[in-house]
Amino acid sequence: MNTLTLYRRRLIPDECIPLKDDKVVKKTDEIIITTWDTLNPKTKFQYGASCYFLKEGFKVSKFYRADKSLYCWYCDIVQYDYDASANRLVTTDLLADVVIMPDGTVKVIDLDELADAFEQELLSADMLKAALRQLNHLLSLIYSNQFGCLQNELDSLGL
Repeated sequence: MNTLTLYRRRLIPDECIPLKDDKVVKKTDEIIITTWDTLNPKTKFQYGASCYFLKEGFKVSKFYRADKSLYCWYCDIVQYDYDASANRLVTTDLLADVVIMPDGTVKVIDLDELADAFEQELLSADMLKAALRQLNHLLSLIYSNQFGCLQNELDSLGL
């Protein structure tokens, strides 16, 4: 059996990067959990862990500082494309993101990039509608105090 290969596809800028150094910690039909170091050096955070919610259309990540303290929870709205024959998962970033700070502050960001990508025809109307629905679902979980069920996937593994 070949190992799962992960890719991150961005629309702005247009790129598809293999996440060759990410380590898959857990894989089921519903989630994939990885640990990783930043691709490019950052001053605010150095490493993290991510849970790919394959049926929900989002990825929830914990970003950590070098001193191992939590910087934030970062939630990407995404589209997953799995190629079973190659055992390859391409995660396309649909640009809308939700950041949750340790103090509970919630920020929805990059909606302007979502609109720009649509205007530039980098994503279809169906992709835009899916992104907005997935964002709404994630925010509904957050605002109804159910984000803990998403956090638990990483927390239960000590990540």
